[in-house]
Amino acid sequence: MTTQEETRIIPLNPSVAAIVDEQQQKLADENWRKSIPAQVFLNYFFAINYHIQENDDALGGLQNLPFFRSHSAELNDADVAALTKLLHTSWSTEYALRATAELGDDNFLRNALHWTFPQAYHAIWSGLQAFLYTTGVRSNNGQLMRREVGRLVVKNAYPRPVSFYAAGAYGDFSIHRLPLAGYKAGLHIASKEIDAQAQVGQFLRTTRKMKAQWTRAQVQANPNTAIRSQKTGRPLDKWTASHWQQITWRLGYTTIFDLLGRLRISQTSREIERYVEADIDFRLFHASLLNIVSYLNGVHETYVAKALGLERYRQLVAELPAHLQAGFVQERLRTRVEPVLAPTPPSAPAIAAEATQYRMAA
Repeated sequence: MTTQEETRIIPLNPSVAAIVDEQQQKLADENWRKSIPAQVFLNYFFAINYHIQENDDALGGLQNLPFFRSHSAELNDADVAALTKLLHTSWSTEYALRATAELGDDNFLRNALHWTFPQAYHAIWSGLQAFLYTTGVRSNNGQLMRREVGRLVVKNAYPRPVSFYAAGAYGDFSIHRLPLAGYKAGLHIASKEIDAQAQVGQFLRTTRKMKAQWTRAQVQANPNTAIRSQKTGRPLDKWTASHWQQITWRLGYTTIFDLLGRLRISQTSREIERYVEADIDFRLFHASLLNIVSYLNGVHETYVAKALGLERYRQLVAELPAHLQAGFVQERLRTRVEPVLAPTPPSAPAIAAEATQYRMAA
């Protein structure tokens, strides 16, 4: 009897183990499925940073752009004060972003997305506002700024690594200055330039698609702008390609600044919670964001320094608040601004730690 009982029990164990393994695999698959949107978002920003690092060389830099070489502005004391305020806002926001990225552990970085996403966006946005101020665009209107910076990107005001953009009507988008953007984007972190460009291209297309759909909703909600049926006179629910083409001018160009606009996620939204709960490399995410912020802010600071004059800009940096002294602002002055504007290398040695951090995600 004992033998028979043992014979009946033993075959059941593999079945139980198989059920447990199956349940664990289902749980792992479900966690991965839930993490896909966050992983794709990480892929996009890592790809932008990868593309910047791969193409950040002298040939594609500001000093070779006719727009930059001709850039100038007549600025009075009030203008200098306004520029100083904008730059201080940008730098203080970047300072907070850096403090989170450098000091937080993995779990802290996960939950910090609630504020680091908007911090990254606003750090760049304030620097952009300062640059646009020197071009005569002195407004904080978001739509106006996006339209103007889109034109500047197309006019080659930005270095090659961030000069890409999307144009065209819904269903007929075209990607410019990313020759490999037509390849299919994968679900893995970019390891080659073809992967990076494919993912950035996909990010441009999805972002422009969202903007087109949002614009259509706004147009159709306004009785004065709605496209209507010739038969009923009511706003059309279904659009053809010709209808989409009628609103293309409202979209402007889709640039890296529109991609960064995707970071403007409410702390209370369900979307941010999906990212917080995902199983992704949050440290890599923060490093990628920080490098993108540093690069674009360096571009804008160089434009502002050219408009102010290098000596006046050096004085502005020398008079920074205590929390910004001897840090990343001075380092970018030495490594990004002065090499472009000064005929000789700066006398002060560069800080090796900052240079390493700038390249960390490459």
